[in-house]
Amino acid sequence: MARPVVGIIGNSYLLNDQYPVHAGGQMNADALAEVAGCMPLIIPSDPKHVSVAELLEVCDGFLLTGGRPNVHPEEYGEDATEAHGDFDRARDAIVLPLVRACVERGQPFLGICRGFQEVNVAMGGTLYPEIRDLPGRMNHRMPPEGTIEEKFELRHDVTFTEGGVFHELMGAPVVRTNTLHGQGIKHAGQRIVIDGHAEDGTPEAIYVEGASGFTLAVQWHPEWNAAGDPVSRPLFAGFGGAVRQWAENGVAPALKAV
Repeated sequence: MARPVVGIIGNSYLLNDQYPVHAGGQMNADALAEVAGCMPLIIPSDPKHVSVAELLEVCDGFLLTGGRPNVHPEEYGEDATEAHGDFDRARDAIVLPLVRACVERGQPFLGICRGFQEVNVAMGGTLYPEIRDLPGRMNHRMPPEGTIEEKFELRHDVTFTEGGVFHELMGAPVVRTNTLHGQGIKHAGQRIVIDGHAEDGTPEAIYVEGASGFTLAVQWHPEWNAAGDPVSRPLFAGFGGAVRQWAENGVAPALKAV
């Protein structure tokens, strides 16, 4: 039997500083294939190439990946500044309406890092351009030096709402995660439930209240060591289960209320 298809939101890069490509991290594909039990399919996230309507028909679920460019602040009513960093307006044009369509249909998605921020913005939320500049916040950015293992090292705890969606999925109220992001949620969007926080109060785990499908998103990078990490594995396994149910029945299990 064919595996359900999960579209991996690709990012635009210049290969060797001159050749434009759409690409997705191998860790994302590994997590989907090995833990979620799905077939990964990289999506060129550009409305010149794909439409939201087509993606909803071709894919059973979506992985909203991390990426260096940030959501453009015009999407949440603010002006761009140097602190906001680089942008990818083509990805904004695909992913933000895709999130809203998935919420409406009950089609599963899992948001990671930028994907976490996209879910909040798609539902009307706003973002801080630089978390580390806020009083009392830690530096959540990826360490600039070191091996890949050191950059993805587990660096802080995330505490979930007691008895909430993430607590139930993880089987623990507190977990240890990595952290590789600069931006973060300022104001939560409509129906966005912040279900987990870092030690400094930064939102780290969200879902869409009342959605009929899997709408979880996390600010950390669970694709790292997904098969072996006790936090990443249940997240991808739960996502895979929701995608399979959608592929088989056109519906996904509703999230349990907090």
